[in-house]
Amino acid sequence: MAIADVPSYLHLSSADVEEIAYELDVIRQDIEDSLGAKDAAYIRRVIHVQRALDVAARLVIAGTRSKKGWLLGTAALAYAKSLENMELGHNISHGQWDWMNDPEIHSNTWEWDMVGYSAQWRHSHNYRHHVYNNVLGMDDDIGYRWLRVTTDQPWRRAHLLTPLRNLVLAATFEWGIAVHGIRAEQNNDATPGAVAEQKRKLRNKIARQMGKDYLFFPALSLRRWRRTLAANFTANIVRNLWVYVNIICGHIPGGAETFDPAVVEDETRGEWYLRQMLGTANFEVNRLGEISGGHLCYQIEHHLFPDLPSNRLPEVSVRVRQLCEKYDLPYNTGPLALQLFRTQRIVHELAVPDRFRG
Repeated sequence: MAIADVPSYLHLSSADVEEIAYELDVIRQDIEDSLGAKDAAYIRRVIHVQRALDVAARLVIAGTRSKKGWLLGTAALAYAKSLENMELGHNISHGQWDWMNDPEIHSNTWEWDMVGYSAQWRHSHNYRHHVYNNVLGMDDDIGYRWLRVTTDQPWRRAHLLTPLRNLVLAATFEWGIAVHGIRAEQNNDATPGAVAEQKRKLRNKIARQMGKDYLFFPALSLRRWRRTLAANFTANIVRNLWVYVNIICGHIPGGAETFDPAVVEDETRGEWYLRQMLGTANFEVNRLGEISGGHLCYQIEHHLFPDLPSNRLPEVSVRVRQLCEKYDLPYNTGPLALQLFRTQRIVHELAVPDRFRG
């Protein structure tokens, strides 16, 4: 679908679209002008809390004998891993904190705690996904090659396995991200030498990550290495599931549009903004859920301003919602459970051939 064919767009004039762009630019400028010590203190505080929670969780896992102790430690470790992956790794890699000029908290130096190599992800995600959000054939994130999420994608027999493929993708999401980065390089007409180098870097990252989670930390636990090994494995699965929920609920719920490649031809800034707004969705969670999910419950605002610090998205969302009301545009949001239900309904309904659906 082209941007001009979206029903919720038809009532807007060209002047309206440009005025929307102007008002969104004002929001961006206001946030950029107000960035300062409070924001820097926030991200440093999150880093300290995440690291302290990680250490405390591992001590509880290895230092207690009870099942309750193991469950508590594993839950804390899963939260620490989610915090590092989403609020830290994802957002720092977007350059949200580059304005601080702190080499430790910079998009070019941060390496996240997962098997994917962050530099590969930055290109496939920051460029191909965010610039071409939901443009078929240009955004590699649509369905992650495993799920059919729109009727514009041709049906294949493999889609009959969607219930299984969906569960595997959710439980192993970090691996999907890692492989996805390599595929994005290949799709971007990279030379064979460049692809081979990227694969080498990915193999090295996987070896380091697997060694840390499944060799180093279990070895530190001595006789209790099995508890630590099981806890690390479980925490990684839980983290993967939570990341999957955040990503899929921000892009697939009913009302999130997909677009024809022609949409990017001569696309104005206002039309780009509209495409980001109409191709994403928000969901509602508590404060702990917001932070551990990298504030991607504000996916609309994140796609409008991907390099603005995540802690400012709640206040940005108030102004974006007001803008949507002003111009009679949809603001796709709802409780997490409802948005998750909508995503699962879509991917499972589209798993069968179109002729069998009503």
